[in-house]
Amino acid sequence: MPAETGTARSLKKSATKRVFSQQDRELLAGYAGMVDGLADMFGKHCEVVLHSLEDLECSVVKIANGFNTGRTQGAPITDLALRLLPELELQGLSHSPAYFTQSRQGSPMKSSTLALRNLQGDIIGLLCINLHLGAPFHEFMADFLPKVTELTEISPENFSNNVEELVTLTVERTIEEINADPEVANNAKNKQIVTTLYEKGIFDIKDAIAMVSDKLNISKHTVYLYIRQKKRDDEEPIA
Repeated sequence: MPAETGTARSLKKSATKRVFSQQDRELLAGYAGMVDGLADMFGKHCEVVLHSLEDLECSVVKIANGFNTGRTQGAPITDLALRLLPELELQGLSHSPAYFTQSRQGSPMKSSTLALRNLQGDIIGLLCINLHLGAPFHEFMADFLPKVTELTEISPENFSNNVEELVTLTVERTIEEINADPEVANNAKNKQIVTTLYEKGIFDIKDAIAMVSDKLNISKHTVYLYIRQKKRDDEEPIA
């Protein structure tokens, strides 16, 4: 890691507090949801921290899995983050290279620091991700595998390169899904396919109706009719 510079020392001595606008605070608050989302993705052995640079003495405004380093909301910025700040600022970097460090208990961690900038390009916060490498391997991997109760909830996701491919794959999988359902009568399959596609949000994509009508070999007017019927059914109050 880079040695402490005069700029970093200046940050410590005279810039423990910065002047933030209300817009700066609102921008930072918008990142709070990412903290829980990333922690949920990578599991309990991944600590995710949102720092505000408005006050370095209590910079941690949101933290998930803080038990990994023993920190809580209101903790100060770290010395390593102070050393990274000048590099991120002067070089206009969006994030630091991944680096290895140790927790207070001496456990190894792989970390990355992302710079959060305001509309003027000034760094107003840091999003730090610390992966706890000292965790037991079986515990670490358990967070990346579905639990038995979640196996039935797994559904395919279409990772397409263009809109046409996305619509085509979604329609094809929906057709397979409906055709495999014995409770759907043959003369109702097209309507059920269109209804299911509507529920999946596929008709929010431009030209999806035309592509679906071609794939099902029905008119666009029929697709519109099924969609209108679905909307009407959704709007009817439940008795």
